[in-house]
Amino acid sequence: MTKSDFLTHDVYNQPEELFGYNLFDTDSTLASFFGYFGVEQQDLSEFGGLLGSLEVIEMARQANEYPPRLRSYDKGGNRIDQVEFHPSWHRLMELTISRGTASFPEVNSPDKHAHLKRAVGLYLASQIEAGHGCPVSMTHASVPSLRHEPDLAKIWEPLLRSRIYDYSTQDPMKKAGLTMGMAMTEKQGGSDVRSNSTRAIPLGDGTYELIGHKWFCSAPMSDGFMTLAYGPEGQGCFLVPRVLEDGRKNGIRIERLKEKLGNKSNASAEIEFLGAIGLPVGEQNRGVKTIMDMVGFCRLDSLVGSAAHMRHSLVQALWFASKRSAFAKKLIEHELMRNVLVDLALESKASTLMALRMSQAADLSASDELEAQLKRVGVAISKFLVCKRAPGFVAEAMECLGGSGYVEDSVTARLFRESPLNGIWEGAGNVNALDVRRALAKEQSAADAVEIELKKGSGLYSTYDEAARSVTEQLKSRTFDEWSTRSFVASLGLLLQASLMIQFASRVESEAFVKSRLERLERLERGGGQLIYGAIGPMKGSEVDEILDSVFPL
Repeated sequence: MTKSDFLTHDVYNQPEELFGYNLFDTDSTLASFFGYFGVEQQDLSEFGGLLGSLEVIEMARQANEYPPRLRSYDKGGNRIDQVEFHPSWHRLMELTISRGTASFPEVNSPDKHAHLKRAVGLYLASQIEAGHGCPVSMTHASVPSLRHEPDLAKIWEPLLRSRIYDYSTQDPMKKAGLTMGMAMTEKQGGSDVRSNSTRAIPLGDGTYELIGHKWFCSAPMSDGFMTLAYGPEGQGCFLVPRVLEDGRKNGIRIERLKEKLGNKSNASAEIEFLGAIGLPVGEQNRGVKTIMDMVGFCRLDSLVGSAAHMRHSLVQALWFASKRSAFAKKLIEHELMRNVLVDLALESKASTLMALRMSQAADLSASDELEAQLKRVGVAISKFLVCKRAPGFVAEAMECLGGSGYVEDSVTARLFRESPLNGIWEGAGNVNALDVRRALAKEQSAADAVEIELKKGSGLYSTYDEAARSVTEQLKSRTFDEWSTRSFVASLGLLLQASLMIQFASRVESEAFVKSRLERLERLERGGGQLIYGAIGPMKGSEVDEILDSVFPL
C-alpha cells in the first residue's frame, strides 16, 4: 500500500502507467523479421526508445487533450484561415519527420529496405500518437503521384523528402521542408470521385483556377494539396499550394473543422476553392489514375496504422493484466484471461507480419512484376481484413482493463476511438473488396502473385493446404460474384496471414493460429460466424428487400 491524500483509503492494486520502454526492441515480431532479411535496425531501435519515453507519451496526451482550433479571421477582420495546434503536436511532427518517416525513397535508392523501414517507423509512432501519422503518411505518399509531372516533382520532391519540419506560413519554396495533404471527396459523392463537381479553368499560363469544394481535407495546414477537378479534357489531378510564390494566400477557404469520433489531434476540414491556383499533375483526363498512386501508399499506411493500434492495445492489456490482482491472483494467471490474451497476441502478430510483408513488396515492386501486383492487390486485401478487425480487437483489449480502460485517462479509450478510422480512410471495406475483385478478374498476374504467396506456407499443416487449395482454384477460375466478394476477400486475407505465420512465427504460434483461424474460415464459408460483417450466405433478392424494408422506411 501507498499513503495517499484520501481520508478513507489508500490506493493500491492500480497498475502504474507504462513508459520508459523501447517500442522496437520489445517487439519480437519486428526483430525476427528484420533479422531474417538482414535489415539494419539501429535507427529504429533509437526511435523506439524515444517514443517509449514519458516525455513523448505526455506529448501524445496533450496533442489530443487540446485539439486544433480554427481561426478564420485576425483581430483586424482579415480572413486568415489558420488552424492552431498545441505545441506538442508540432513536437511530435518534428520528431517523426526527423526520422525520415515522411520521406519517400529516392529513385533507385541504394537502400533495398527503405519502404519497410519507413513503414516500421510509422508503425512505432502511430502506437504512441496516431493523429500526426495522417500528414506524415500523405506527405510520403504524394511523391509517386507528383512524379507524373517531372518538372513539378523536381521542385517539390526534395522539400517533401526533407527531414525538417517547418510549419510556418510562407512561400513553400522558401521553406526547408514541406508537408502535403489530399482533398478528393465531395459532399455528393464520397468515394465516388467521378461524381465530383469542382471545376478547373485554364488560365493560359499552364496553371488552372479551381472553383468548387472538398468535403474532407485532412491536415488543412499542409503546404500543398493533391486534389481532383474537371477541366476541358476531363477530371485531372492538381497540386494546390496553400501559399503562392508571392506570399499571398491561395484561394482556399476553410469552412469548418470536422468534429470527429477520434483522430482528435489532427485537423480535418471542409474547404472551398474560390479561384484557387492549381498546378496540373499528369495527363489531365486521367486524374483519378494519377492520384491513385498516392492513395495506394496511404492504404498501405492504413494497414500499418491498424496493426500499430492492435499492437499497442495488446501491450496495454498485457501490462495491466500482469500488474492487477483479482480473486487472489494476478489477472494474467486466470485461465480465461490467458485464453483472451493469447488469442489477441496471435491476431496482432499476424496483422503486423501482414503490414511488414506488404511494405516489403513496395521495396521489391520496382524490379519484380509479381511483387508489384502483390503490393497492389495484397494491400487492398490486407487493409480490408486488418482495418476491419482492429475496432473489435481494441475493444477486446480495452475490456481486459475493465472500467479503467474505458475512461479517457486511459490510452485504450483513445485507441478505441481511433480504431475505425483506417477502415474508412482511403476507401471503406466495400471499396477495397471491389478493388480486389476487379484486379483479380482483370490481371492474371495479380492472381498469380497471391497464389505464389499462399504456396509459401504449404506443406506443414494439412488444414492450411486444403483451404489454400480451395481458394487457389477459385483464383484460377477468375469468376467472383459481387455478393460474395467480402467473404472471399476475408478468406484470402486470413490465408495470407496464416502463410506468414507459418513462415515467420514459431511452430507453437503458427499451429495455434492455423487451428483457430481456419475453423473460423470454415464457418465463414458456410455463411456463419462473425469474422466480418457482410459475410451472409446466398439469399433471394426478395428476402434481402424484405429485411431492409423492415429497418427504415425509405
